[in-house]
Amino acid sequence: MAHQTKFGSGDFGKTPSRIQVQMPERLSHPDVEQANANPDFSVERKHPVHIVNLPSHALSMTIGGLIPGGRSGRHRHTYETILYVLEGRGYSIIEDRRIDWSAGDALYIPVWAWHHHVNSDPDKPARYLACENAPMLQNAGGLAIREEAL
Repeated sequence: MAHQTKFGSGDFGKTPSRIQVQMPERLSHPDVEQANANPDFSVERKHPVHIVNLPSHALSMTIGGLIPGGRSGRHRHTYETILYVLEGRGYSIIEDRRIDWSAGDALYIPVWAWHHHVNSDPDKPARYLACENAPMLQNAGGLAIREEAL
């Protein structure tokens, strides 16, 4: 792994006028949901979560699932989330607001807002795609923080 240079405010004049494309070796993650859900991450979140493993330094993507009648744990984090419902129906409680959702809907989870997700269908699972800016905050100095409610 290449050493990364840290810049300070006095280095602002070193900002280049051009950038060079840095092509990573891996540009795809086939069959994301065919691999087992990330076990530790899924247990901690109380529902299956498949992490998309791509070399983005700014965005993350996961595919989450809620079993019929299931729910995620209540939590909050310092990164924004946009959630797109792939299948199923249910609702999310974001702070004190209930947001009903079904396949094809998108939701926004604001920074540091307490929230959890509920699959209201007793017979069918729900699946969603979540995109977050957590890696950008992690790379800016460990600013991506997540807190689980007790």
